[in-house]
Formats: sequence, C-alpha cells, structure tokens
Amino acid sequence: MLSSRNVMAAILRWRRRYLSYNQFLIIISFFVGVFIALAALLLKWMIGRIGFMLTHQFHPEHANWLFLVYPVIGIYLTMLFIRYVVRDDISHGVTKILFAIARKQSLIRQHNIWSSVVASALTIGFGGSVGAEAPIVLTGSAIGSNLGRIFRLSGKQMMILVGCGAAGAIAGIFKAPIAGLVFVLEVLMIDLTMSSLLPLLVSSVTATALTFMFSGTNPVFEFHLQDAFQVDRIPTYILLGITCGLTALYFTRTMNGLEGIFRKIKGPYKKLLMGGVTLSLLIYLFPPLYGEGYDLINLLLNGEGESDWMEAMNQSLFYGNSHLLLLYLFLIVVFKVFASTATNGGGGCGGIFAPSLFLGCVVGFIFSRLWNMYDVFGLSVPERNFAMLGMCGLMSGVMHAPLTGIFLIAELTGGYDLFMPLMIVAVCSYLTIIAFEPHSIYAMRLAQRGELLTHHTDHAVLTLMSMDSVIQHYDRVLYPDMTLADVATQVSNSKNHIFPVVNHQMQLVGVVYLDDIRHLIFRTELYRQFQVSQLMKQPPSRLSVNDSMDVVLKVFDSTHSWALPVENNEGEFVGFIRKSSVLAAYRQVLADFSTD
Repeated sequence: MLSSRNVMAAILRWRRRYLSYNQFLIIISFFVGVFIALAALLLKWMIGRIGFMLTHQFHPEHANWLFLVYPVIGIYLTMLFIRYVVRDDISHGVTKILFAIARKQSLIRQHNIWSSVVASALTIGFGGSVGAEAPIVLTGSAIGSNLGRIFRLSGKQMMILVGCGAAGAIAGIFKAPIAGLVFVLEVLMIDLTMSSLLPLLVSSVTATALTFMFSGTNPVFEFHLQDAFQVDRIPTYILLGITCGLTALYFTRTMNGLEGIFRKIKGPYKKLLMGGVTLSLLIYLFPPLYGEGYDLINLLLNGEGESDWMEAMNQSLFYGNSHLLLLYLFLIVVFKVFASTATNGGGGCGGIFAPSLFLGCVVGFIFSRLWNMYDVFGLSVPERNFAMLGMCGLMSGVMHAPLTGIFLIAELTGGYDLFMPLMIVAVCSYLTIIAFEPHSIYAMRLAQRGELLTHHTDHAVLTLMSMDSVIQHYDRVLYPDMTLADVATQVSNSKNHIFPVVNHQMQLVGVVYLDDIRHLIFRTELYRQFQVSQLMKQPPSRLSVNDSMDVVLKVFDSTHSWALPVENNEGEFVGFIRKSSVLAAYRQVLADFSTD
C-alpha cells in the first residue's frame, strides 16, 4: 500500500516531467479557489444558522434582555476554543498574513485552515460586532500556504499562493472576483506580474463561480439605483469622501487606543469581563451592532422613507421615536468601534471588513439626510445612493485601499452605474486619511517594526531578508584577560579577520581586528606582554537581533564599517554581520523576488 510520502513523490516526479512551475501553480490556484469557496460558504451558513436560532423569536417593539447574554457566551466559547483547542493566537488575520509574507517565507500554520472559521462563527453568530471576512481571508491564505509547502514550492510561489487564498476568500464571500484580485495587490501588496496575475485570477474566478452555484448570482446586497450620476453633485461627493476619511481616522485611532487598553489587562477572564460587558451593553442599547450588521445595510440601501428607516430602531429602547433616528444612527457610528474592539479584545475572533461597510453605510445615510434636511446649495441627494457610496468611502479610508473599495462596493451592490461617484468618494477618503495616517489599520504595527512588505522593490527585498541568515556565529570568543598567545592560537585556527571580546556573561566588551595586531602576532617574545584588554577596540556601532535589514544597511552606511557585532535582547553577543554578506543575500533575494 502506497504511503502519502510515496504518492507525493510520484506527483512531484510527474510535475517535473510534464509541467512547468507556472503551469503547476495555476492548477494549485484552481484548487485553492475551490477549497476557500467551500470554507466561505460554510462560515456564512454557520453564522446565519446560529444567529437565526438565537434571535428569530425576538419582537421588534421592545428591547430583549438576551442581548445582554448572547455576546458574552459567544466570546467565552471562542476564548475556550482558542485557549484549549487551537492554543495559538488567531486574531488580526490580515496582519498575520502580512507578517507571514514579510518574515516567515509565507508560511502559515495548518490550524488556520479551520480554526478561524470555527472561532469567527461562534463569535459573530452569538452577536460579536465584527466581520467574517478577515478570518476567511486568513483561512484562504493558510490553504494556499500549506498547499505550497506540501508541493515544495519556492518562496515567490508560496507568496503567490497566499495571495490566491486571500483573493479567493474575498471573491467567494462577497461574490466579487475583481475586488479579490485588487485586494491582494493593494492590501497584501503583492506585485502584479504575469506569473502572479493568472493564478490570482484563476483562484478569484473559481471561488466566485462556485459561490454562484450554491447561492445564486444576485449581489450580496440588494441595491436599486435611485438617481443616475449628475455632474452638479460632484462637490457633494467630495464632501462625503472627506467625511468618510475623517470617520475612518476616528475608527482607526480609537481602535488602536482601545486595543492598547485591552493589551494591558492581564488574564483572559478579566479581558472577557471587560469586553463582554461592554459589548452586551452596547448591543442592548443598539441592536444593529449585533453581528455583522448586514440587516441595517440592506435597510438603508433599499428603504423608501421614514416608515422603512424606522425599522433600524427595532428591538431597541428608541423604538417608535422617529424624530430620534439620526441621533440613534450617529450614536451607532460613535460606538461601533467600541463594540468591535470589545469583541476581539474580550477574546472573540473577527475582522473589520464588515464594520467598515456597516459604518460607511450609516455615515453615507446620515450625510445625505442632513444634506436634504438643511437643503444645502438647494440640491437634494438620494439617500440610498449615498449610503452605498459611504460604504466605499469608509472601506477605502480604513484599509487605505481605494481601488478595493471601488470594485468591492460595485460588485457587492451591482452599483456599476455610479462608478464615477465611487471613484470620487474613494479617492477623497483615501487622500484625507493619509494626511494623518500613512499606513492602514492592518499595516501600521508591522510598519513601525520595519516588517511591512511594500511595492517599493528595494524596501520589499530588505523586508524579505532574514536577519539570522546573514549573522556569522562564533564558536570561540576572546576574554579580556587572555594573552597575545591565546589570540595567536585563535588566529591560526580561524579564517576570520575580526574577533569578539566578551565577559563571562557573554556580553561584548570590545573587538580585536587582525589588521591591528598583524605586526605583533608573529613576535613570540611579546606573547606574555600583551593582554586582549590592551589590544581590543570598541566597535563603531552595535546591532540588535530585532533590527530590520533596512536599519542594518543604514548603520553600515553611517559608520562606514564592513563588519558589526549583533546582540540579543539580553545584551549577549550573538555574532557579526558583514556588509558583503548582506549585499550577497540582497542580490539572491532580489533575483528570487523578481523572477517572473
């Protein structure tokens, strides 16, 4: 009976005989699209079933106390699942993908294929105010990464497969193949070449087609165009874009601040208590914060007037007070970020795709209602159209991805007739937020540590380089009380030109350069007259194992050195980095990175 290892060896032999690497990559990208589409369908079904079973008997006329219970249960179950089953951190899905691409050769752990699906289904089904999209993107990237690892593909091909999984996830869960492709280019920042374009397209189209087969070809959100594009509304679109950009800035900075508070809380149960109580109270006061919030989006996109929009206040303490509708929606905009952060900070699992769409829809609706109420410029605007445009603006601002926002909203709603307004709002929102925040909510943590892959080729290559791969480790070291005789022994048994001097705690106290002692090394009569402490010098600078390669090269340039010592977090000597080794590694990574 054939073992799995023999089967894999046979497949690899067949591949080498009949297929090129690029052809094989396209085949694998097809299966990535199939698997991620099935995973996305399963996740949406699980969320829908859990949510329906818990809330279908709620009456719209009054608040329901179970809103105070369900979210806590969901976060608690998710926390137990992650802590005792997964035993790994699975939050910040897109950030994890960016880190894997930049620092882990695109390797993503196997459990991410299924763990994010289960955890996010529990969190969102029980009311967690987050989205399912980031977890399913991590699932798709994990599928691509692990298929690439199984078939022993190169680092560049692994990166493309990770992108295929992400593209297929967006395409499948949103029925948006173009948005899936653009998301990978804008957010994951994988460069577009012919070798990457075809697999990404295959994965996106496959996932979308399979989703169409199971759930139909209708857009995710029903949308009926209220008015066609009018040139005289361009100033209004610009103002909406700026409003969305400022709202995105509020969302990003508030979320970062709140996450910082949760990080300082020690113990999972304290986090659960703080996050669960905050989320439950907010959902009790504002039921649209329950889950992904897609019901409110559909309501605002298709409502015909006050009688329809009043349904936004169903099951809340505001029910029946139509004059408080805008205040109610404004409070939802303010507190949505608190609800989303409390969900993840308390131990839940989810992303910010859905919160961005949700917030954008509400902001666009509020903007248009206020515009019409105060008859600004004597020009009325269609509320439904502006609710849709707001979704594009918020997503473009929060994710720093205007093209993703444009194509995603057009495909989500079928609103292709408003392509020009979508472009105006997306660009204005993006330009507004980058004036304050140069990186997206996904990328800012990695950018601060120099671990963010970008479209800048030089910076991207340096990011992909591993610090450990260029460190020269030393088996033997010198101590300050050693004699010149001991140094001569080391020199005779080594090809190195620089030698570390450490104390007994392995902390670097100096270095000895061969060029400095060459005139002494052959004079045996001096062997007992000189100690290492007299021969050593201080290095011009010291590097840390946590330094990025970009920092390493800058230090080399500023000190005009050819070799520098590296220390760990405890200040212990690790080894030397030679500038020649860095440049050689750079050339090799650049060659691999640029191969088309």
